[in-house]
Amino acid sequence: MTFAASEARKSGDLSTARQLSQQAQRIPSRDPNDPNFRRLWYTRYADDFLLGLVGSKSEAVEIKQKIADFNREQLQLELNQDKTLVTHARNQKANFLGYEIHILHADDKHDHRGQRCINGSVGLRVPRNVRQSHCAKYMRCGKPIHLTSRVNNDAYSIVAQYQAEYRGVVQYYRMAYNLHTLNALKWVMQLSLVKTLAKKFKTTCRQIYHRYKATISTSEGTFLVLQVVRPRESQTPLITQFGGVSLKWNKWVAIDDERQSHIWNGRSEVVQRLLAQTCELCGSQSNIEVHHIRKLADLEPKGRKPRPEWMKKMSARRRKTLVVCRNCHQNIQYGRYDGQALKRKEYGQAK
Repeated sequence: MTFAASEARKSGDLSTARQLSQQAQRIPSRDPNDPNFRRLWYTRYADDFLLGLVGSKSEAVEIKQKIADFNREQLQLELNQDKTLVTHARNQKANFLGYEIHILHADDKHDHRGQRCINGSVGLRVPRNVRQSHCAKYMRCGKPIHLTSRVNNDAYSIVAQYQAEYRGVVQYYRMAYNLHTLNALKWVMQLSLVKTLAKKFKTTCRQIYHRYKATISTSEGTFLVLQVVRPRESQTPLITQFGGVSLKWNKWVAIDDERQSHIWNGRSEVVQRLLAQTCELCGSQSNIEVHHIRKLADLEPKGRKPRPEWMKKMSARRRKTLVVCRNCHQNIQYGRYDGQALKRKEYGQAK
């Protein structure tokens, strides 16, 4: 077929040459149904495993049954019938470790030599339900929303946490050829981040974009990001940004587990709040102490009057500590804060 197309091209019959070339592209270079050829690939991670078989469906079902029998008789284990499936790699996709895996086939995809280059290759995909589940964390009623639990953190911590969550998803699916589809997740998370900052500073999303937008250049290109700078005395400032993560597919990329983003809302945040020496209720800067409760469930008692302000602040932060001055602390301890009667035994004790 290729020879006939070449001859037609030499004779000047370009229309016939084009038709013959297109017909040749639909013919596989090898016999895909060779009855004498078999190949079995096996890969495993922990208790999840995947088998790739070049053969008939009846043989795949037989192998599955033998594995089930071996697990039952030798290991006293049962296969999960909902997850242990026989799928056609060309027409269907297998789920393994959060990826969708299938065999690529495209006769119109050529390399620099003009030859078909992806037929028979294994393709990794980001599943649609993964994108939807991650987006749902930052959405309500189909729209991105602010996260109230993060409003009381500082801007640096908020941006760093969003960036760490986004980078973690992208880094895990770095080998997926449809990695670019995570751009939808980036848009949702960025809008949720902007709304969270706008809620914190009681301003508009437009003002947040104007205040924190920046352009950075990396080895992967130039990106428009949201950047927060935390100055420090006699030290270089801390800089964090949301964005700046390339979504370009590279199936040979090495997973970077060393890169870390500092999120200042963990255990070290208590130290930062204490060093500020400011009451988080009245703003006083004298006799600073820490009010501590036993569990977050104590902040939402059932069947009681409206909660006082100190309870609302701790509930919004999702923290069991509150940095207060001695006067506010005594009012909380003895039930005089906001006139609400509290029980010291039930709601907390000083540390």
